[in-house]
Amino acid sequence: MKHPFFPAPFPASRRCDMKSNEEIIREAYRRAEGNVNDADGFRDLFTSDGEFNDVPNAMTFRGDQIPQAITGLAAVFPDIHRELLAVHVIGDVVAVELRIQGTHLGAFPTPAGEIPPTGKRIDVPTADLWYLRAGKIETFNCYNAANMLLAQIGVVPDFASAVEAGRAIATGA
Repeated sequence: MKHPFFPAPFPASRRCDMKSNEEIIREAYRRAEGNVNDADGFRDLFTSDGEFNDVPNAMTFRGDQIPQAITGLAAVFPDIHRELLAVHVIGDVVAVELRIQGTHLGAFPTPAGEIPPTGKRIDVPTADLWYLRAGKIETFNCYNAANMLLAQIGVVPDFASAVEAGRAIATGA
């Protein structure tokens, strides 16, 4: 007998069509791989108002801008690969520890100009947080060690200029 307060479970035929949150996120990573590079397919996994936050670089891609994040990174590292180390699902949140790997074969855009390809390999520790709603990605926050990525392609900080600029600000010069 059906209880009036509890709806009937989904029929088995419908349950097998529903992907788990972990499966959705694993599919997102697959579509972003260098040998797949399905940026539009990656976008299709998001809600219409979804957003991708590249936290270390203070960049946000919303809606139809999301494919730019995938194609931009693949242009710099065409063989990009994400090695998933741990995947944790807590309801509609998926936390992933991973390493972003690839070879610097494309120009790397910066506010000061492009860094030419160096041919150097990267292996960057990263943590991603994915927030889902009704089987779609609502928000993706990527926390990658951008300083390590830059060091691995040979970009070193100019501490002398930073110290000089700090002194100028402190003295009002």
